[in-house]
Amino acid sequence: MIQAILTDIEGTTTDIRFVHDVLFPYAQRHLGAFIEKRRDDPEVREILQAVKRHIGQPAADEATALATLLKWMEEDSKITPLKLLQGILWREAYERGDFRGHVYRDAYEKLQAWRAQGLAIYIFSSGSVEAQKLLFRHSAFGDLTALFSGYFDTQIGAKREVEAYQKITARIGLPAAHILFLSDVKAELDAAQTAGLRTCWVLRSAPAPGLSEHPIVRSFGEIDLSLIS
Repeated sequence: MIQAILTDIEGTTTDIRFVHDVLFPYAQRHLGAFIEKRRDDPEVREILQAVKRHIGQPAADEATALATLLKWMEEDSKITPLKLLQGILWREAYERGDFRGHVYRDAYEKLQAWRAQGLAIYIFSSGSVEAQKLLFRHSAFGDLTALFSGYFDTQIGAKREVEAYQKITARIGLPAAHILFLSDVKAELDAAQTAGLRTCWVLRSAPAPGLSEHPIVRSFGEIDLSLIS
């Protein structure tokens, strides 16, 4: 019996175009000015130091750190210091009303229904926990953060690594088989399944494979927990 939902964001609850056409370009355009303005902020300063340590140049200057961050963004790298800094930058943008977080209507409605049924709902995304909360707090449907029992990002492990799902299962405190993981990425689903979680492949528009060990749906509205359990 499914007692908790663990869901990805990008391509699953949220249109991938919102991330790649709105959030990422915004960060690329504003990152330099943001760092210049906030370089004395202890939180930002520590993230920049983490960037330098990551590239093995702890004494590097700010320009090197910025160039590294922009390179990581261009490569869509899932590196924690980058995700943390993006989260801080987007926080200010959301609060100014520069944009609102996209959530598919079917995801919004199903998440509400599951929460009303007493299921615990968690997020696992490569975006920082800060960025996750911002997207749902400032969504087009209003503040949705009350729907969620917790958030996980790459600080707990990479999304394609079995160990990350084992750690998440321990944090949630339920048997792995009672947790359903939703994602649009097969490698993530494979890792979760190996860790013992139930899985569902949310393929909103991509062609479906002929055979799959993961149930496939085109929207949250098609997810039937009784069939997955």
